[in-house]
Amino acid sequence: MKKMIAVCVAALVSTAAFAAAPEAAPAAKTAQQNKMTTCNADATGKKGDERKAFMKECLSAKPAAPVTQQSKMKTCNADAGPMKGDERKAFMKKCLSASK
Repeated sequence: MKKMIAVCVAALVSTAAFAAAPEAAPAAKTAQQNKMTTCNADATGKKGDERKAFMKECLSAKPAAPVTQQSKMKTCNADAGPMKGDERKAFMKKCLSASK
């Protein structure tokens, strides 16, 4: 009788474990896979060596560096040039708040 109960408990536990297992979801694309998709779309119409050269260049390109507040400040300062006073202040405020 104890063996029968043990077998039933083991069967219930294993059934519950399989039932609770999440379904296999499609894996998210990696950055390289996303890059390949984008480059492939951009290469539409190119053939042969031209396509091969384009894909090589596209896939090896480094992503653009994010714009830092410091680099924004340098750019805005240079663009402000000889402005002074309220004009410069207004320009700098607008320039630094703009998303680049």
